[in-house]
Amino acid sequence: MEYKWTALTNTTIGTLMASLDRNIVIIALPTIASELHTSLLTLVWIAIGYWVVTASVLLTFGRLADMFGRIKLYNVGFVLFTTGSALCSISYTGEQLIVFRIVQALGAAFLFSNSAAILTDAFPENERGKALGLNQISIVIGSVIGLAFGGLLTSYLGWRSIFWINIPIGLFATFWAYTKLHELGAIRKEKIDWLGNATLFAGLLLLLVAITFGSFQILDSFRISLFVISSVAFLTLFYFVEKKVSKPMFDFCLFKIKYFTSGIIAIFLNALARGAFTLVMTFYLQGPSMGLNPFHAGIYLIPISLSLAISAPISGWLHDKYKSRIFTPVGLLISAAGFLILTRMNAVTSFYESILPLLLVGTGMGIFASPNRASIMSSVPSYRRGIAAGVSTMLVMTGSAFSIGFVFAVFVNYMPLNEAQRIFSGSFATMNITTIEISKFLDSLHFIFFISAILMVISIVPSIVQWSYKKNNY
Repeated sequence: MEYKWTALTNTTIGTLMASLDRNIVIIALPTIASELHTSLLTLVWIAIGYWVVTASVLLTFGRLADMFGRIKLYNVGFVLFTTGSALCSISYTGEQLIVFRIVQALGAAFLFSNSAAILTDAFPENERGKALGLNQISIVIGSVIGLAFGGLLTSYLGWRSIFWINIPIGLFATFWAYTKLHELGAIRKEKIDWLGNATLFAGLLLLLVAITFGSFQILDSFRISLFVISSVAFLTLFYFVEKKVSKPMFDFCLFKIKYFTSGIIAIFLNALARGAFTLVMTFYLQGPSMGLNPFHAGIYLIPISLSLAISAPISGWLHDKYKSRIFTPVGLLISAAGFLILTRMNAVTSFYESILPLLLVGTGMGIFASPNRASIMSSVPSYRRGIAAGVSTMLVMTGSAFSIGFVFAVFVNYMPLNEAQRIFSGSFATMNITTIEISKFLDSLHFIFFISAILMVISIVPSIVQWSYKKNNY
């Protein structure tokens, strides 16, 4: 097999496993909440902690990949992720699950920070869009399996079984990557920017703590302000550290490349708009008004994954062939239309009524993702592709984490905390949920989808501005 296809197949398995776990956990959250008797805050951090840790270390892992080899650290990612999955399956408290999810997050960071760089090294420029588009299918397949198969496992074998599937996949992929993949990118020995990583992690963590703890009324306004000020201080310090050190973790010089900058801004806003979408729909479908089990909830969400599966490789192929920049804004506009339709969603929605908006959201994501990612990765020199992949994926993870935090802040703002706890506890079937509570829940969903549509439209701006740029050299 030609090496580029070996690289594509193996990195596709890596992203498949990471996306599989993300959606499996989300579809199982109501059941996890019920069986482990978690608080709403613990439930949020089971979902959000994974994103925070992954986002915080991606840049350092991208730099380590540039320094010590992408393949070596990619293999480390498989080992950590597989180990973390096994540990998650034996968790007996929500807090244990958060800790073991962090182990998974570290493995996912190695996988995410290297997959796109390995593909970009292996494929010529005129085939990168197609390769990255095909790689996107793994995310979709993971979503389909995670939602449908994960719902099936949760319904009939319990939520612990959702982590078992990663173990055989991880063992096989680790062996294959170790024996078949080899370095193509340049390896550059540089110092590790530990101070930059520490200040970035502290800044992101403090801000998300302020959002979530503040939303759940655990912190008063004074302490929330203190956390926010501290977060801004750490992020400001991070910026100055990166400008001063000789070999920064976050290479701000990359932002001199206009294609890179516009693509990064668009991908962050897109993640902020859609990061919590599956989570929101999971609690709606398994919530008090719909009352579906995890398996049927997963079936409802398959249209968004299938439409993404079809549109992502097609848009990647068309981007390679025509080099047109129209795909990214068109994709964002289509997704925005889907979110606007969802703002009129009723307390009970049939499967057929949900197909159109979910198809629009998924198709738009697919049309946007491949050309935008290809533009980002092709705009930087080969020896900076590891860090470029880390920056872009870090912003996706950061946007997704803030999206989840924002979503729960909206829920708590629309309804009292005790009512929100009842809705998200996973045991509402045994409680008397009033029509007023359901109405407040729906109002919050409509507001979230409206904000998502607005963010999608705003994301179009950097994509259109990009048209006026000539290709820049680093």
